[in-house]
Amino acid sequence: MQQNVGLIKNFTSDGLIEKRRLVSFGSKEGHIKRAAIGDKLLGVTGIRGAKAAGERIDACLDQIRTIEYGGTVAYGDPLTADAQGRAIKAAPGAGVKVWIIGFAMEAGKLGTHGSTTVQPQQLIG
Repeated sequence: MQQNVGLIKNFTSDGLIEKRRLVSFGSKEGHIKRAAIGDKLLGVTGIRGAKAAGERIDACLDQIRTIEYGGTVAYGDPLTADAQGRAIKAAPGAGVKVWIIGFAMEAGKLGTHGSTTVQPQQLIG
């Protein structure tokens, strides 16, 4: 049986990016970096990461993907990045915009792996 793997694109890493982390646009075309607070989100790394700048790394740009949580997450929470590229609940203040990767498809806590939709967009509080 064939499986639909979705949209996976190979990039060059701007530095360390662990597996199952959020990524954002890198320093130049064709590069990505581990996402941090406030970054414009692009996708999620898969089962492999990159140990250093210049390494090749795949990023998943659609579908439902596995991500590492950086805090307590409830089913349906909008997810953004913490400082280490882990998924945390997005809770912007009134009128504040924040980039989200999508919505949690299962609950979890710090360090656990859960599922998220990959639909980068802005959320306004």
